[in-house]
This record gives sequence, C-alpha cells and structure tokens, in this order.
Amino acid sequence: MAEIVSLPEAVAELVRDGDSVALEGFTHLIPFAAGHEVLRQGRRELELIRMTPDVLYDQMIGMGAARRLVFSYGGNPGVGSLHRFRDAIEHGWPAPIEIEEHSHAGMANRYLAGAADLPFAVLRGYAGTDLAAHTNVRFIECPYTGERLAAVAALAPDVAIVHAQEADHAGNVQLWGIPGVQKEAVLAATRSLVTVEQIVERLEPRPGAVVIPGWVLDAVALTPRGSQPSYSLGITERDNDFYRRWDAISRDRDAFLAWMAEHVLGEVLVR
Repeated sequence: MAEIVSLPEAVAELVRDGDSVALEGFTHLIPFAAGHEVLRQGRRELELIRMTPDVLYDQMIGMGAARRLVFSYGGNPGVGSLHRFRDAIEHGWPAPIEIEEHSHAGMANRYLAGAADLPFAVLRGYAGTDLAAHTNVRFIECPYTGERLAAVAALAPDVAIVHAQEADHAGNVQLWGIPGVQKEAVLAATRSLVTVEQIVERLEPRPGAVVIPGWVLDAVALTPRGSQPSYSLGITERDNDFYRRWDAISRDRDAFLAWMAEHVLGEVLVR
C-alpha cells in the first residue's frame, strides 16, 4: 500500500538524477508543488514527460533540470510561448535540450500501452502531417483490414507524479474534474507519487471520478494547494492572473531566475 509521507520525503525517495519523470494533470490538478520540490532538491538530467508541458515544465527547463522533453503541445495556456523552453531549444540556455514531440492522441496511447505492459499502441493518427518524419512513430498494416495505422512506443516512466483532490488513510486516491492521463501514467510508471489536497476518512463516490488504489502507488503526500497556480476542482481556483504574468516574467533570463529564487527556491539572488 502507498505510504503517506511528507512531500520532501517522497521526492527524496522516489526521484533520482537521470530519471524519466511524468508530472501529469490536464488543465487542472497540475502537480506544481511536487515539481518545485524536485527543483529544490536539485535533481538534474531528467527526461520530462508530459502531454502539455505548460508553465511547470517551463520552470523546470529554465532551471536546468531537464536534458530531454517528451511532449505534445508546448505552450502557456491562453497566453502563448513558453519562453524558457524556447530559449533552451534556440540558444541552449541554460543547457541544450532534446525533444520528442507527439500529438495528444499519440501521447495518450503511449501511456495506455505502458499501463497495459504492452510494447506499443496502435491508432489512426499522424496522417496528413509531417510530424511522423520528425519523431518516434512507425506505420504498420492492420492484419485484418489492411489499413495503414500508426504505432507508437509505450511510455514507461521511472516516476509518475500526479495531484488529486483527496486520499484516505490507506493511501487510496480519488480525483475528479477534467480527465487527464493520471491513472495511466501511474500504472505505466515504475514508481509513483500522488500529492493530495486533503486526507479523508472515507472516499465518497463522485460522478466521473477516478479512484487510484493505494496498492499501485508508492507514496501519497498531503499537499494543500499543491496544484496552484493550476486548480483542483471543487477546492481551489485557477490563478489566471499568474498565467498572464508568467509571459513577462519568463521572457527575461534574469527576471526568471530572480522570480524562481524568491518564490520556489526560497532564496534572494544577489548580483
């Protein structure tokens, strides 16, 4: 069963330099607090995996934690570019980064294959674009219909980290709202951590909720507001003003480093 521990303890135990790490959550339940703790503990050379690498991965890339990014759609939701991601691609700052880009459907199917312990997944996708020529996708012929289908390799991260609204004392987790690939990421990963807004005596069934049983998890960490500036439906609200401010903060390297030092690392840069 999952062990209920503090967030620093969980990251120290589960995340190692050089790991492939998936921090998932779609629009809401983005595990910002966990990602920030990874940065505070100085992890490096990470292969970051995420369907939509938004501001959290912009921060992790800008702080030099990533050597590689596996993703679909990189952008600040509703605002525009991820400037730290773009700087790493165009100028190698603070370090060069490798990329592997897929469609949303491709990434989701890769997680499904990993969760099912299969080597690859098959989908109708990538047709009519040149993306397949620039990423890891193959095409196969269906043995039943002769149709040409895309095949994508399974994702099996070393570590999956997700956020949820609640867990019980046995480490069973429940999340609800916009569905993402949290369950699939956890099942595909070797090690897993869920941060939660609250720990309750009993998980009450909710329409459309996803329950992840504690026996497939390694750790649960009580982390109130752990998805801010994203949100946890029914508990916290999305900080839209921050997402707009991030565009200006992240454009300038010094402004970015100063913000991260003060608000994430708990330091004040002296230049």
